[in-house]
Amino acid sequence: MNRTILVIEDEQNINDILTFTLGNEGYNTLSALDGITGLEMALTQNPDLILLDVMLPGIDGYEVCRKVREHSNVPIIMLTAREDEVDKVVGLELGADDYITKPYSNRELSARIKANLRRSAFDNVPSQPTEEQDTIVSGDLVINVDRYEVSKNGEVIDITLREFELLKFLAMQPDKIFSREKLLENVWGYEYYGDVRTVDVTVRRLREKIEDDPSMPKYIITKRGVGYYFNK
Repeated sequence: MNRTILVIEDEQNINDILTFTLGNEGYNTLSALDGITGLEMALTQNPDLILLDVMLPGIDGYEVCRKVREHSNVPIIMLTAREDEVDKVVGLELGADDYITKPYSNRELSARIKANLRRSAFDNVPSQPTEEQDTIVSGDLVINVDRYEVSKNGEVIDITLREFELLKFLAMQPDKIFSREKLLENVWGYEYYGDVRTVDVTVRRLREKIEDDPSMPKYIITKRGVGYYFNK
């Protein structure tokens, strides 16, 4: 079954090029030229991934991202012409999985899309328990690998697919320190073109969800000057 990608981009020529290129790569495509229409399509058409421009008429890409995240964990790649690091971090803080700065090559865009689609979204993971579930237990935190589910004190935590993949990768190799570059390579995909700040932002978001006190984490620990590790 072909994956469906929603392109929310207000420049008609860029929108047309993206949908044409994605179609040639075998994806089904949907497109919107403004934030309001794009948000409605994101919530009603159930795309497998969203390419989301930051500067949009109606409501901007940041607001679209925030509202989508209230209802869905669909992978979101922000498209931005801005070079400012703060603008990129804002998108990640709001729940975007990735960002790509214009101008970009088709090869780079394709790599980002494949990296973000390489796993099925949470909604496509069977919710019924299996006889042999692979779980990782650390204190009051339970990571159910088969069901893509994280719970703490018996309460399921709402996390994105990227956050889950990062947590699982670290937890399956406790006490082993990984550099930000290695985490980009192993969690985001070996062809990932992003920068290491992406890892820091995702770790921060994850800590806010699983730690009692994010400022004094007990699960995801920073090794200053080196990287991160999972403390089991």
